[in-house]
Amino acid sequence: MENSQGTLSAIAKIWLFVLGAVLIIAGLFFAIGGGKLVSLGGSWYFLISGIAIIVSGLLVLLRKPSGALLFGLVTIATIAWALWDAGLDFWPLISRLLAFGVGAAVIAFTYPLLQKAAGRTPATVPSVVLGAVIALVSAAGFAGMMIPHPTVPFSGQVADLKPVDPATEQKNWEHYGNTPGGSRFAALDQINRNNVKELQVAWTYRTGDTPISPGGGGAEDQQTPLQVGDKVFLCTPHNNVIALEADTGKEIWKNEINAQSKVWMRCRGLAYFDATRPLQQPTAPGSTPVMAATVAPGALCERRILMNTITAELIALDADTGAFCPDFGTNGRVDLKVGLGEAADPSYVLTSAPTLAGTTVVVGGRIADNVQVDMPGGVMRGFDVITGQLRWAFDPGNPAITALPPEGQTYTRSTPNVWAAMSYDAASNTVYLPVGSPSVDLYGATRTELDHKYGASMLALDATTGREKWVYQTVHNDLWDFDTPMQPSFIDFKKADGTTVPALTFGTKAGQIWVLDRATGQPLTEVAEVPVKPGKIPNEPYAPTQKLSVGMPQIGAQTLTESDMWGATPFDQLLCRIAFKGMRYDGVYTVPGTDLALNFPGSLGGMNWGGFSTDPTTNTIFVNDMRLGLWIQMAEAAPATTVASGSEAVNTVMGVVPMKGTPYAVNKNRFLSALGIPCQEPPFGTLTAIDMDTQKIKWQVPLGTVEDTGPLGIKMGVPIPIGMPTIGGSLATQGGLVFFAATQDYYLRAFDSATGQEIWKARMPVGSQGTPMTYKSPKTGKQYVVISAGGARQSPDRGDYVIAYALPN
Repeated sequence: MENSQGTLSAIAKIWLFVLGAVLIIAGLFFAIGGGKLVSLGGSWYFLISGIAIIVSGLLVLLRKPSGALLFGLVTIATIAWALWDAGLDFWPLISRLLAFGVGAAVIAFTYPLLQKAAGRTPATVPSVVLGAVIALVSAAGFAGMMIPHPTVPFSGQVADLKPVDPATEQKNWEHYGNTPGGSRFAALDQINRNNVKELQVAWTYRTGDTPISPGGGGAEDQQTPLQVGDKVFLCTPHNNVIALEADTGKEIWKNEINAQSKVWMRCRGLAYFDATRPLQQPTAPGSTPVMAATVAPGALCERRILMNTITAELIALDADTGAFCPDFGTNGRVDLKVGLGEAADPSYVLTSAPTLAGTTVVVGGRIADNVQVDMPGGVMRGFDVITGQLRWAFDPGNPAITALPPEGQTYTRSTPNVWAAMSYDAASNTVYLPVGSPSVDLYGATRTELDHKYGASMLALDATTGREKWVYQTVHNDLWDFDTPMQPSFIDFKKADGTTVPALTFGTKAGQIWVLDRATGQPLTEVAEVPVKPGKIPNEPYAPTQKLSVGMPQIGAQTLTESDMWGATPFDQLLCRIAFKGMRYDGVYTVPGTDLALNFPGSLGGMNWGGFSTDPTTNTIFVNDMRLGLWIQMAEAAPATTVASGSEAVNTVMGVVPMKGTPYAVNKNRFLSALGIPCQEPPFGTLTAIDMDTQKIKWQVPLGTVEDTGPLGIKMGVPIPIGMPTIGGSLATQGGLVFFAATQDYYLRAFDSATGQEIWKARMPVGSQGTPMTYKSPKTGKQYVVISAGGARQSPDRGDYVIAYALPN
């Protein structure tokens, strides 16, 4: 037989050299990284396969057919290991096998050259056939990346839509969450699951206020507009307020506040009050009456728009003209820094909409995280909707202070605060406030007994007097920034005996969903107190147990294992495994310490400020989440320059945060691979439908694609529906639809609320962080869906768009 050493072409020799070198380099990466992983107590797979791949590469360099055969054996072993390690889930298998599939196809096509080099008759046809089969299987795997893979597929029967009763059809979207109880549900069905594919842009408005600082901090457009009658009301990141014609998007008036903050420029929403309407008095026994509030007929501001600003003002504007309300505060403004003491920007800002509770405007305030112990207090206050006079204050550090603090004093400093939107129950005249953590978030040794009582809780106050009705805590001694971050949504909860009770439901950054009795604050689903591991920070009053809302699905809060680590390739997956095994991790409640620790979910969520949408016709709630862990490490004796800065800017983009007034600074960042992809397996964000009759998941689907993002910040341009971290919230309608926009790609989407199937999407000029809303025009009878698009988080593309969609005429 002819010796092939003299018959291979120069190109063939070069190819075999390159292929062998690539295999050796890949094998070295696996072997070195695998050795490190084994030393940390991790999987032996990468070390063993790395050594085998190195040998395979050396044999290919020597032009031995056994090199290809050995790589084939490694591939077969990898398939077996992947099935054992990951099961049959699509994304974990793709991460482990696609690269090997491509490599095996190349090796199969190359095998005839190796046989020829060894002086054997090339088995060209079998090799090409095998290579083609492997290539087709790999191509099918790649094609599978283009279709959604529901985490929980819908498996029931689709019920017929319940027609909207004209008597209960929605007339206005007057509140941030549509209803005072944050339903984000519209009793409208002109746009429905059968015709939503026909939606098209009806009008577009440019606000002139483009968020200028991309990323985790700075200016961001996160608003949900209001609609009352033939007007749509907007607010912009710098607190400009605008009224538009509901049918055309034409500007009616604009009041340019142009508020400025060093870090937090955003306005999530507005409140509306109409003094011409009769007051709704509570019906629940023992409730405090709603106080009267009148405006002279025909006077300015009979109908008024109210807004919190990033400069800590409460502003009232005439809804018809945009003029400041002269009877409210000082020329339409109330200074919310009064009584706080030192509250310089950006220590205290307001980003969420004020809450209209009868005739009381209730506000909280956002306190900068982890900058220093001495920060403004989280006092919650109620103001007269007409005069702006302070009606009450609830100081969680000193409940005896019920109005302005005594002369020379301030509200208690650094107390738990309410930065998210609230809800109001008119039947009982109760306002429900989601409470965050005291400052600083990650160190509890400086906390008081009242800090421990109110931190990370849901608080119910009498809307007229501000007095406490009940408080329910979700996290003991919160050391994770696991705030209660969202407006609670009202539902009627069906108990086991078939009776219903007025309830509220909300999610937390810890991935927990809570259902509480509105009257008592007691859980209506099972809650477990589970033991948790303490840390080693001196004087830290670690809680021995923490709560898990086990009677409801826990979304994105599973306890991770090494097998849950992921990467776009096996190489970055290996690095993620090494990083995971190199950190301390004890599940959801892994306490921070001076060693490197992993928090999952991290302080970004879980669930965040977007809130739930509900569908009372099917007793379903819709939950969106993000799954983005954080690594965290406390450091003793923080650098003096960092401590002295007192700025939260670093916190908005992660990195070192000073925690002045404690013995520590803290360094934290997102748990990402070398390619900038979350290290745990997809999805990284989902939309989940939960049947509240059974408290079970109906369906869960990935939310968003990598089309407008990607590894190392490079846009992939390919709509791979992997499910991306979400922000903002969803909108449910009686047309059998759930709308969502706040992903990292530039789409507004509509899902079938029964099945979770995506049935429509519209490309926007930039991404959105807002929540969609909808209304039916009183003039034309046309239903519109409106979204504000100022740019997706972590995207450099910014805009100032408000876009309305409708069915064609």
